[in-house]
Amino acid sequence: MKENSPKFNPAMLPTEVMKTYEVAERTGSRHFLYPGQVFATPDPIVISTILGSCAAVCLWDRRKRAGGMNHYLLPDGATDGPNRLRYGNVANPELLKQVLALGCEVKNLQAKIFGGSSAFSADLSNSLGTRNIDLAENFLRSAGIPVVERDVSGKHGRRLLFQIEDGLTTIKSFDQASV
Repeated sequence: MKENSPKFNPAMLPTEVMKTYEVAERTGSRHFLYPGQVFATPDPIVISTILGSCAAVCLWDRRKRAGGMNHYLLPDGATDGPNRLRYGNVANPELLKQVLALGCEVKNLQAKIFGGSSAFSADLSNSLGTRNIDLAENFLRSAGIPVVERDVSGKHGRRLLFQIEDGLTTIKSFDQASV
């Protein structure tokens, strides 16, 4: 690839195109989550995604051993339309709704928050990544769901793996130089 070639950015794909990748990326016991998607399951699979300034919330029910994850790009946006799950104000309640539909109970849920890097922002307190994380924390606090793990902020991207079977997460950080 040439140095000046544009990099692939799944956040720019329309929802219709992203859905074609969703089926193709689901192999065996893994599911890749693209920006603007929510996925919840009772199956013992691994959900993975890659985050920059985006945020991901993982919800896991320790009794049901079920859960899910979202991946959103912006804290606030339109609550209807084909791209509504790209916004945290929609994606967080949708994730909770889908996890509860699996038979999970709020009293048994625990949450994990990831992402929110601010690689290009001088003012970290008002960066897009910080706003995404603040939204997730406020949502979970208001829902009464404890946050048991977080890997947020900084100036690097992350690859996230979330194991539904046991609720464990694995994070790999990417330095700007290696991306």
